[in-house]
Amino acid sequence: MKTLRRDGFVFDAVRNRGYRIRATPERLSLPYLQCLLPGPATEDRLVFFNRTESTNRDAERLLGEGRNTPFIVLSRRQTKGRGRLGRAWHSSDEGNLYASFAFRPKVPPERMQRFTLWTGVSICRCIEEETGLSPRIKWPNDILCGTLKIGGILTEARVNADQILEMVLGIGLNINSAPSLWASPLCTEATSLREALQGKQDINRLTCAIITSLFDAYDAFMNDGYRTALNSLWEKYDLLRGRNVTAQQGKETISGRALGIDEEGRLLIATKEAAANPVRLNAGDVTLNRSRELSPSDRETI
Repeated sequence: MKTLRRDGFVFDAVRNRGYRIRATPERLSLPYLQCLLPGPATEDRLVFFNRTESTNRDAERLLGEGRNTPFIVLSRRQTKGRGRLGRAWHSSDEGNLYASFAFRPKVPPERMQRFTLWTGVSICRCIEEETGLSPRIKWPNDILCGTLKIGGILTEARVNADQILEMVLGIGLNINSAPSLWASPLCTEATSLREALQGKQDINRLTCAIITSLFDAYDAFMNDGYRTALNSLWEKYDLLRGRNVTAQQGKETISGRALGIDEEGRLLIATKEAAANPVRLNAGDVTLNRSRELSPSDRETI
């Protein structure tokens, strides 16, 4: 009981009957997660920290030590969280989700791009089902509410010429943060589910839903049973489709209208110079052009 209370549970004593749970933890709780998650192998699959430098680094280390996959590394806080292109990920707030999923997929390296996109739309669908909120994904890995970022995905892998030997999928999701307390410019560029829904969310139940969703997504990916769903879900959650964007790919800058993705997960951009033959991006940093006035339908979509 003392351990559970320290973890954030609140109990009422009922005479001659025992105890009743009055409140559950507002931060990630390993005992609560183990109760909520299905399956007997929960303890083998969960690695839990109160604080760590980076869950992705922990997952990479555990893979190197030979730990059986799949497994998940969770932490209440990160001190050196990172995103794409070596950027820092603000992750000191205990009210958010910082998780890394570790796999040994043994599939061709070119499939990693589609896996990142597939997990992105799977997370969007899960958030919508659990909260009623309809997030959007900005190619390739940002999750937004309106025009503000609520989450991101970082996929890293160890590959040889033929296979992805090990893969780590890192997720950061702002759940119960108060954006007003963040430093500028973060407070004007990002938000949290709590802010969007005007109320605290049950972080443990949402975390369990996301874990279950991503394990299901991984199974579908490995069985090659995801392609039709990826196309339809990407069209539903795509933030960029039909909008003017600018993409930075190395030293090259590409501006045009986003047309969605192709069968390999590459972003299609129709430029003025070659509208009928869109540019296909494997990677890059993409931003929305804000120069034009958004139509009412645009506003509803984003």
